[in-house]
Amino acid sequence: MMLNKSSLISKTFSYMNSLKNLFQRKAFTYSQFEGEISKISGLIDRNRLKKLQQEEDLLFINLHPKSKEHAILAENNLLGGVPMPWMNRLPGSFPIFFKEAKGSKIKDIDSIEYVDFCLGDTGAMTGHSAPFVTEALQHAASRGITTMMPSEDASWVANELSKRFKLKYWQLAMTATDANRFSLRYSRYITGKPKICVMDWCYHGTVDETLAVLDKNGNVIPRPGAVGPQVHPSVTTRIAVYNDLESLENVLKHGDVACVLMEPALTNIGIVLPEKGYLEGVRELTKKYDALLIMDETHTISVGPGGATKAWNLDPDMFVIGKPIGGGMPVAAYGLSEEVADKLKHHLSSDNIDVSGVGGTLTGNAMALAAIKATLSNTLSEKDFNFMIPLATKWTDGVQSVISEFKLPWTVQQLGCRSEYWFCPRPKNGAEAANANFHDIEKYFHLYCLNRGVLITPFHNMALLSPYHTINDVDKHTSIFRDVVRSMIC
Repeated sequence: MMLNKSSLISKTFSYMNSLKNLFQRKAFTYSQFEGEISKISGLIDRNRLKKLQQEEDLLFINLHPKSKEHAILAENNLLGGVPMPWMNRLPGSFPIFFKEAKGSKIKDIDSIEYVDFCLGDTGAMTGHSAPFVTEALQHAASRGITTMMPSEDASWVANELSKRFKLKYWQLAMTATDANRFSLRYSRYITGKPKICVMDWCYHGTVDETLAVLDKNGNVIPRPGAVGPQVHPSVTTRIAVYNDLESLENVLKHGDVACVLMEPALTNIGIVLPEKGYLEGVRELTKKYDALLIMDETHTISVGPGGATKAWNLDPDMFVIGKPIGGGMPVAAYGLSEEVADKLKHHLSSDNIDVSGVGGTLTGNAMALAAIKATLSNTLSEKDFNFMIPLATKWTDGVQSVISEFKLPWTVQQLGCRSEYWFCPRPKNGAEAANANFHDIEKYFHLYCLNRGVLITPFHNMALLSPYHTINDVDKHTSIFRDVVRSMIC
């Protein structure tokens, strides 16, 4: 007897939810669950999905003739046709070239406007082209950009960072990658220990020591996709599993770990929140084994004006913050506790400071400092977060309403003004998040949304809410999210 489509979908969802319950009761592993879901997410017929993808690909090409023309020209001299390889990760068969970006919107050269929930993967968290930033940059540039001297904005910036993020002393960098790299160097210098510890499937920029994961046997290996490591990462790096204090203690017991570099909540592999007591346990263990604790809050500043460090009353030895504090300008900063700073005084007075591996001629330039001052004196305030976080909650609730409506075994997770959905149950660590990658479904979702004027972060399914977003922007995404689900299963 043949089942009609409605009955088939109902039975498939029932089976998927049974699997979900088994997984949550730990009747089998996450990878086993993921494998079963991959087999029977066949309520989304793969042949049908392939046909739908082809239709969206064709629609994308027809919508973007000018971008296609520019993409062909760019391939003549740009490797891969883009300034940076990851620009090809956006949906579509060629890159979209933008014309202007303002507030929560981007307009491309084909005059198509998008609601932007990506916001430069947090770089434009304060909104695109904020007037107070552009005016400050113009004023700073007219007076001189790079002099190798601090501008008068330097002390204001350091004082504001100290008030927001709790650490007393600060240094500037051009990117969070640099800030993380410098923090790791200082940690090894201070402790005399050779290795660092990061979380499995973390991301802290293009820092060699952090581009590592655990294999199925618990060995440190290069992260898939990492190219040309100067040494095997097992030489420099130990890896702990997020939300697993026993794993961290086993790493720290070796006695050779200078620091633990981590995000309070994982973000770049998708949002994975800390379990109750986990971060407090991390702090206790790092103190017990004399390892410095570095919090990278380049993304988790979505929690509030002082990031998770202030909101969750954390106590790191060092703190890294990147792109959002400059309103889109390439800037970053790293903070140090008084105890850490005191141990660096001898180094800072050395005649060899310029060859220490910590530097950058353009770091701390007048435009960077002006951008930070303009940003932090006008936005990322309590008032802004009181607007953005409820808006993110509405975005989250909209996604959840569709998940519930169609009885999907999916989840959506919120971290302040950041939210993200998963095509699976909620992962609790980086490896589970990495295994929860349904690439063909994600590819279709992203392109379907883009073709209808909504951009979400291309590396996963994240949305970030800015002070410029509106209820209408959120409702538009909810409506499109419902439509794309319906298109796959009806």
